[in-house]
Amino acid sequence: LHNYKISNNSTVFSDNDNLGYYLAGLLEGDGSISLPSLGITSLNRVLNPRIVFTSHINNIGMYAFIQSELGNIGRFQRSSENVLRYIIGDKESIIFFIGLVHGKLRTPKNKRFNDLIHFMNNKYNLNISESLLDNTNIKDNSWFTGFSEADGHFGIKYVEKKDKSVRSGTPRKRSVSESVSLKFRLDQRAYDKATSSSMEPFMENLALFLNVDLKRYEIKNSKLLSISIESIKNVSFLIDYFDKYPLIGDKLNNFHKWKLVYNMILLKEHLTEEGRLKI
Repeated sequence: LHNYKISNNSTVFSDNDNLGYYLAGLLEGDGSISLPSLGITSLNRVLNPRIVFTSHINNIGMYAFIQSELGNIGRFQRSSENVLRYIIGDKESIIFFIGLVHGKLRTPKNKRFNDLIHFMNNKYNLNISESLLDNTNIKDNSWFTGFSEADGHFGIKYVEKKDKSVRSGTPRKRSVSESVSLKFRLDQRAYDKATSSSMEPFMENLALFLNVDLKRYEIKNSKLLSISIESIKNVSFLIDYFDKYPLIGDKLNNFHKWKLVYNMILLKEHLTEEGRLKI
């Protein structure tokens, strides 16, 4: 953890408000809220809720940085070879976290977040207000960065040139032109499992923000909602956004490669032999 570095990490989060938006997006993507029963167990232990972020072990550095930004609250747990959990479970840390992300969530997970607030109010005689869904413009804060750290995918596709030919006795009717394209994709289940709520209104708003159509499909009896960015204009918009609100996890490296190819396409370098090999 001590060897982990983020370039310009001192300016990744300009203030607690920006950090809160990022954490809200990350919570809605990779996070879960566990609520125990009220009261004291037979072992005379007071049980607290747990806020748990689950990710690939490659993101250990990102969560170590987040932990330092949060004043070193929470702990790490490695549940298997590749799975990392960052757990916030004590009373004061949970109250602090609630204050940071309060009013900044956009998905049905906000219902679960309000269940957490209700639990803390009842158990500790607090008076934390209900968290309303955030309806501010997504482009004006780091929420989408946090959400993309969890569920976004940066893709680069290269298609080799293929002439008309005969393969396995079947002629290829058309030649295939050489091409390079970029895609950002984000998929969600049609229903949030924890709250049994539809994700469609949220995903429709996200599609509107990215200026794309929302797609619906089904895989193995599971209904999914998907948005994808492919046009250069929309790619440019997304690059500007992530330059302003930078990724800090494992996907930062993917984004840098994605941006590199984007600039090569603008300069027509992807059409040269040298550019093709670089891609």
